[in-house]
Amino acid sequence: MEPLGMAATAVPDAGPGPGWQSKCPWGAPKPASISCSLAEVMSEQLAKELQLEEENAAFPEVVAVAEGPFITGENIDTSSDLMLAQMLQMEFDREYDAQLRREEKKFNGDSKVSISFENYRKVHPFDSDSSEDEVDWQDTRHDPYRADKPTTTPKKGFIGKGKDITTKHDEVVCGRKNTARMENFAPGFQVGDGIGMDLKLSNQVFNALKQHAYSEERRSARLHEKKEHSTAEKAVDPKTRLLLYKMVNSGMLETITGCISTGKESVVFHAYGGNATEDDKVIPPECAIKVFKTTLNEFKNRDKYIKDDYRFKDRFSKLNPRKIIRMWAEKEMHNLTRMQNAGIPCPQVVILKKHILVMSFIGQDQVPAPKLKDVKLNSEDMKKAYYQTLNMMQQLYKECNLVHADLSEYNMLWHDGKVWLIDVSQSVEPTHPHGLEFLFRDCRNVSQFFQKGGVAEALNERELFNAVSGLNITADNEVDFIEEIEALEKRNEDHVQNHGKKVSTFSSDGDPPIYDE
Repeated sequence: MEPLGMAATAVPDAGPGPGWQSKCPWGAPKPASISCSLAEVMSEQLAKELQLEEENAAFPEVVAVAEGPFITGENIDTSSDLMLAQMLQMEFDREYDAQLRREEKKFNGDSKVSISFENYRKVHPFDSDSSEDEVDWQDTRHDPYRADKPTTTPKKGFIGKGKDITTKHDEVVCGRKNTARMENFAPGFQVGDGIGMDLKLSNQVFNALKQHAYSEERRSARLHEKKEHSTAEKAVDPKTRLLLYKMVNSGMLETITGCISTGKESVVFHAYGGNATEDDKVIPPECAIKVFKTTLNEFKNRDKYIKDDYRFKDRFSKLNPRKIIRMWAEKEMHNLTRMQNAGIPCPQVVILKKHILVMSFIGQDQVPAPKLKDVKLNSEDMKKAYYQTLNMMQQLYKECNLVHADLSEYNMLWHDGKVWLIDVSQSVEPTHPHGLEFLFRDCRNVSQFFQKGGVAEALNERELFNAVSGLNITADNEVDFIEEIEALEKRNEDHVQNHGKKVSTFSSDGDPPIYDE
């Protein structure tokens, strides 16, 4: 018996039927039969392949082209325009990505820190050129920078049996739990990075860190609030900055150049005066802006200069602490006005806005006049400065009815060959409960400075006190002298309480002598 394949091959040559059927141009060609053996016909695999061919013929799909050359084989049907367009686009994307990788490699070179062009690649669904090593860890489910969740202890309180039992109070378990809990601290609290390290924090260390984190968070909040409502060493708070902007916009000030002096209570800025006038006053070409600090730390121990001053005593008890600072600026304005009316060399008051006092500038071309302690004077100028200071102290006491209360070489400037007095915010009247004590302290500072400066005519502190105040206190030593001063102050305070008037009861032997060269 001959095989079926051999018989099938002879069929086309000896096929029955007339010959015109095979030569007719309108006749459908007879499909060629597939040569196969009987075993292949009976196999299930061949049946499945035939079924898939029938399904593909009935439901045609876009053939997915694997990575390779542009012409991939004879099984690709190039009659579909859509498939050709996809193949061309895929080839273009592949060439573009290859060029991008070359540019990236050339750009990075041998640098340890590389720049990736991954975001500019043409991502294609069947492009398999992307390496698995280039996948970022954020695209994976596992985050190596996230601490592993510690194993929880069941409700019974222990794990294991016998010798391998582990309770919830185990040192290792508690240490790992405490390390994981550090993630709950404030973001600004640096807890470090424990990746790859099996850290175990004891309860004592964890509680200390937790308490410290809370303290730092509260302190940070307080500092932020303090910066919002207070002036710093060489800066101003938003409210003060707004007031300065208004002065510049109104034309009172031309421009503010910068800070020229800082102190415990205030910050002084230099500014150029504008063309506008304030209360029929001509703005000087150069001005000094004294901004009193709105923090209360420096004023807590200095309330004695203002609470016992009868000019502000009634208002002092009714104001909150922050408004007292405005009163401090107002006090300096009134004291400077008295001194200016008496002809004492001092800054001229321009305007007062809350805690900002604008005055004339003592100096020239943004350079402030030097303090008396910094300037080097010859013997004649030092002697001249001494008599000027003595005369100003007498004028301040008799004509202005004031005691400087902080007079020293630090608060006296040397400009245009004469002494200028500044910083009179703490000045009080002689009838103040401690006015004479302040005057004696001023006399001591002035006497010691000029005696060290080589002025032979300089009086000692007791003689200078009598010369300025007009009192005649005859005491052999400083202790008895201070006791008599305190007795005079006590007598004056009793008189005020009995009569309700601030009238000086100090007995003097006429007007004090005026010392001159």
